[in-house]
Amino acid sequence: MILKPAVISFLLFIQACAVFAQTGVKDYRAKVEESYRHDVSAYTQGLFFYDGSLYESTGQYGESSFRKVDLTTGKVMWSHLFPEEYFIEGSCALDGRVYILTWHEGTCFVYSLSEMEQLAEFRYRGQGWGLTTDGESLIMSDGTSTLTFRDPVTFIAGRTVEVTLGGRPVYNINELEYIDGSIWANLYGSGHILIIDPLTGKVTGRIDCTRLLDGIPKLGNVDVLNGIAYNAADGSVYVTGKYWPRIFRISIEEK
Repeated sequence: MILKPAVISFLLFIQACAVFAQTGVKDYRAKVEESYRHDVSAYTQGLFFYDGSLYESTGQYGESSFRKVDLTTGKVMWSHLFPEEYFIEGSCALDGRVYILTWHEGTCFVYSLSEMEQLAEFRYRGQGWGLTTDGESLIMSDGTSTLTFRDPVTFIAGRTVEVTLGGRPVYNINELEYIDGSIWANLYGSGHILIIDPLTGKVTGRIDCTRLLDGIPKLGNVDVLNGIAYNAADGSVYVTGKYWPRIFRISIEEK
């Protein structure tokens, strides 16, 4: 099993303290509205809805997959496994095509979502972390403070924005979801979700998700918060984490 380096945990904690000390940004807490079972063997990397169905990409060398999940039961309806040399990361779907990143392998796989027939492979430099779409471009994170907007046909990088809070860059931007004109992003290792203006990169809000697992038995290797899915059909938002036993439908309330 290979996790993102634990050595950065202390640095992430220091960064989070500095980031959350800033003012001028709305602070929220996540409130659980409903809770559903989640596969505790899933090292969640990407989570999204498409046409009302829930999809998830999972990582780890030798265990990476892309799967369709029954939200109500937590059961995996079908799963596409990847060769052991690939560590799968974030994913999203646009116009019937699913895009799936890899961590260090510099490859984005493209499949038809209906049949999981491979359509293309795109190459990119650097790491792949999170991926979402605004309906026109693909939006990608790479573990830094930069978000890159890419053409869905060619995967060529277009404009970039730097994520900032109080004028300072925010690093370790991870899994992404585009919600009502904003980008929601997991801040890796912090237990918080940032709400980001896609035009400027400025953080406009932060959501405290650190209490979501309170009172729930920790099974196996429960790891960090990671996974944000927006169901446009009813405006609901779902979150989970790596090896978490539950997926939560949440609302947010100001602190």
